[in-house]
Amino acid sequence: MAGEDRTYTLSGFAVPAQLEAVHALLKQVATDHPELDPMDVMLFETAIIEIADNVVEHGRPQGEVQWTFTIRVREDEIEAVLDDTGQPFTPDTCSAMPDGYAEGGRGLPLAKQLLDRIEFSRFEDANHWRLTRRLGQVPPEFQI
Repeated sequence: MAGEDRTYTLSGFAVPAQLEAVHALLKQVATDHPELDPMDVMLFETAIIEIADNVVEHGRPQGEVQWTFTIRVREDEIEAVLDDTGQPFTPDTCSAMPDGYAEGGRGLPLAKQLLDRIEFSRFEDANHWRLTRRLGQVPPEFQI
């Protein structure tokens, strides 16, 4: 595997402009690992951006939350760890996708559909997310 067990890290403030930096980081991962199926990369990126956007939108105090993303590519999975200094909260990891008329609430349910594992904990004054997608496991509804 090209760049085996390579780790990618991004740190900064959880503000809208940093979402482009997350996209750029994931683009670098895909460039460094041409063996990754583009569908796996796209589904992983969609899920990660949904979680990141929630931190940007809902993290408090707004504009002051710091985050660190760490992404690792392994032989059979890709994993992101997101730590942020936002206020404590408990994500509703059991929520279903809202109906088509809802104005929000799709981010976490969508991420759940695209990832194989979402873990959340609060540790040492930080929110800690571990987001994992097994490679080569594209659901039929997402196959082209």
